[in-house]
Amino acid sequence: MSRIALAIALRCAVAGSAAAQQVSDTLWQPKVPHPEFPAGRGPVVYIDEAHHNFHTMGGRFAPFARLLQADGFGVRRFVAGFDQASLDSIHLLVISNALARENETVWSRPVRPAFSSAELDAVEAWVKAGGALLLIADHMPLAGAAMELGARFGAPYIDGFALGKTPAEGRVTIFRRSDGSLVSHVITNGRSRGERVDSIATFTGSAFLHTVALDSLLILPPETRVFIPQVAWQFSDSTPYVVGARLLQGAVRKVGRGRVAFFGEAAMFTAQRQNGATMGLNDPRAGGNAQFVLNLLHWLAGRL
Repeated sequence: MSRIALAIALRCAVAGSAAAQQVSDTLWQPKVPHPEFPAGRGPVVYIDEAHHNFHTMGGRFAPFARLLQADGFGVRRFVAGFDQASLDSIHLLVISNALARENETVWSRPVRPAFSSAELDAVEAWVKAGGALLLIADHMPLAGAAMELGARFGAPYIDGFALGKTPAEGRVTIFRRSDGSLVSHVITNGRSRGERVDSIATFTGSAFLHTVALDSLLILPPETRVFIPQVAWQFSDSTPYVVGARLLQGAVRKVGRGRVAFFGEAAMFTAQRQNGATMGLNDPRAGGNAQFVLNLLHWLAGRL
């Protein structure tokens, strides 16, 4: 390993350790001047917590829950496995950064799927029957854990890290309407000038392919490389990568009577702090993120 590669590996190993220090920003409060629903009277959004999730309603996804509640949505934990009985009782489901038990604390390969074959079948059938799913899978191993579920709907994840031309480059990507990386769509346009979103920020994450027609929302810049290490955050000169051109970090599609949204980054949906630095809705570069999240949930709920 060259000195440069060694330096990158050491720095990223430290960053990987620091990732465990990501905490919810308890001081961040959403501002929703015109809620979509009366307080607590909107559709109930269930957040999966049955699959060793890195993000939970009471943890790193608490700001996401507060944002939806400020818009009038109900928000509840979903702690059951996925089967017909459990899913038939709900309409809106968020799965963020699920993991298999084997990878909950060991972020290295092999990466196991977070869901059983029976659960994959149940979720697929539920969506086709009218369910609305927001699937979020961050960088490796989180993308690998959700790869099979994404593939069921035509969006297989790449189990890596969406970074610059080298792993040492910045980890914040700004998607802009002006350069086409943020795609014009009912979700980004909203229903009024106040709901229009012209830019959003994501914080590393993964990427996904598309094997069926999707409505692209976030198109990664062509200079992006998705690095695929053996151990999370550990890179060298020989770490393989996939060129990011035409890869996606956000998309939606209708499936049967249901709707699915796919995203390759989770911090953009919440507000966190890592070593004192902002990450997500609380970051000054993410001014459009909160409205984007609300527009997305309105689409999933059938309001857009």
